[in-house]
Amino acid sequence: MRKNLVLLLVSFFVFVSGYANAGNLVFALVPKAMNNPFFDLARDGCKQAESEIDGVECLYIGPGEHTEQEQVQIVQDLISKGVDGIAVASSNAPAMAKAVKGSGIPVITWDSDFLGEDYGLRAAYVGTKNYDIGVNLGEIVMMLKPNGGTICIQSGGAAAANHNERMSGIRDTIAGRADGGTYPSAALNGEAGWTEAEGCPLYTNDDFPLSVQQMEDILAKHPDLTAFVPTGGFPQFVSKAFRRVTEKHADRISSLATAVVIADTLPMQMEDLAAGRTHGQVGQQPYNMGYKAMYVLKDIVDGNALTFDNPSNNAIYTGLDVCMRPNIESCIAG
Repeated sequence: MRKNLVLLLVSFFVFVSGYANAGNLVFALVPKAMNNPFFDLARDGCKQAESEIDGVECLYIGPGEHTEQEQVQIVQDLISKGVDGIAVASSNAPAMAKAVKGSGIPVITWDSDFLGEDYGLRAAYVGTKNYDIGVNLGEIVMMLKPNGGTICIQSGGAAAANHNERMSGIRDTIAGRADGGTYPSAALNGEAGWTEAEGCPLYTNDDFPLSVQQMEDILAKHPDLTAFVPTGGFPQFVSKAFRRVTEKHADRISSLATAVVIADTLPMQMEDLAAGRTHGQVGQQPYNMGYKAMYVLKDIVDGNALTFDNPSNNAIYTGLDVCMRPNIESCIAG
């Protein structure tokens, strides 16, 4: 892994030097991991913006796999090379905030924001209102299983602010409580008839094969599990393995004994929904995240005022898609 990082950074130095000589503004879009198909769509949006904005280059660079330390190192190297702006999806919000502090370079977050106490270290957040992803996941679960039961939430990294907010949205919605501003919020313990399965929540650290194994293990350990709810598409991103597990438990999934409701709406995930391997998908719009991030950085560099959907935290939201089989043909925006 270290060798791969060195090679990546060498390529990056050559890349940025070439752009600097061309006189372009270089804006870096930094994902949590470059092996995640969700972030590929953000890259595509970034490149589309590059083609539209004169004199701007989109530099898409991040860890090959989800590695918090690697991501911080990449951002520190971007700062030292003097790129003109950075948009980062933070794997570890406190560590990344510390890395960009005092950089003198415009920094925005996308997909995963900083914690509230560090909002002042970035100019804007571009992405989903992550708490609302959890709210919609929780609402689908309650619609499918109104009598309560046992739920297992599968998350990303324990320090990933976006997934902690989504987990809170699920728990608070099911428990009937307001957003208390603490992420993650307290585990379900009998509220509205719901408890969390022993061993949950599960943390994948965006390791997709691990996420499938976790799913397989928790379904085997809890044959009466009422709902399995990942806050990201982790197990579905290994399509063959995910489909093997769902086929193994086809009876309980098809009969709705166990509801499977998952975040994100990438093409392979929508195929799963159509085939009955899942019961609901709550999707984001990663293409728009990458696209808007470039325009926001350009506005910052040009000194233009930004327009926020939520001025209290400088957030620019990119929307949600809530999909179940009845609306599968019309639920994806744009």
